[in-house]
Amino acid sequence: MKITKAGLVDERQQYSLDNLKVGDSWRLFRIMGEFVDGFDTLASVGRPAVSIFGSARTPSDDKYFELADKIAYDLAMAGYAVITGGGPGIMGAANRGAAKAEGVSIGLNINLPFEQEPNGFANVPLNFKYFFVRKVMFIKYSMAFIGMPGGYGTLDELFESLTLMQTRRIKSFPVILVGSEFWGGLVEWIKEKMLASGKIDADDLLYFQVMDDPEEVVRYIKRTVVL
Repeated sequence: MKITKAGLVDERQQYSLDNLKVGDSWRLFRIMGEFVDGFDTLASVGRPAVSIFGSARTPSDDKYFELADKIAYDLAMAGYAVITGGGPGIMGAANRGAAKAEGVSIGLNINLPFEQEPNGFANVPLNFKYFFVRKVMFIKYSMAFIGMPGGYGTLDELFESLTLMQTRRIKSFPVILVGSEFWGGLVEWIKEKMLASGKIDADDLLYFQVMDDPEEVVRYIKRTVVL
C-alpha cells in the first residue's frame, strides 16, 4: 500500500483496496452457497457414509485401484454410502464400486486447473470451489475414513481428522489406512520421531488402524459404524 508524505493512502491504491473489499463481500455469498448446497444434499442421504481417500494419479491397473473398488462395493452392499473427492484414480474406483452395487456414490469434486475432472461414477455429485467448505462436508457427513495410498491431499485429510480427534473438536471415528507397504514407513516415523520425542502420546496412535485385507476393512466398519 502506498502512503503519501501526508500519511494518506494513494488514491489509486485506495480504489483497488475498495474493489477488493467488495470482491470479498461477494465471495462470502458464494461460500455460503456452497455450504447450503452441501448441507442440503448430504443431509438427505439418510444413511451412514464412509469416505475413501487416495491418489487421483492411481491407474486402473494398480492393485489399490481394485482394492478401492472392492471396498466401496462391499460397503455399498452393506448399506453404507460412499464419499470420495469425486476425481479420478482411487476416487473414481471407489465411486465405481459403490455405483456397481447400486448404492449411494457421492463425489465431492473440487475445481482445479489439473487432475480433478469428475470421474462420472458418482450418482450424488457436488462441485466445490473452496477446499475448506469441501473438507467440512467430509468431516460432518463421514462416519469413517479409509485412506488408500495417496499424496499431499490424502495426507491432508488424514492428519486433519487425527488432529480434530486428538484435540476433541470432533468425536472419534474409525480411520483405516489400507496398505501396510505404503503406510508402514510413515507409521514407524510417527512412532520413532513424534512419539519418542513426546510430541504425541501413545494413546494418539489408537486413532488409526493399518489394514491390508479389504474384507477386514469392511468387517471393522460394520463393527464400529452402526447402520
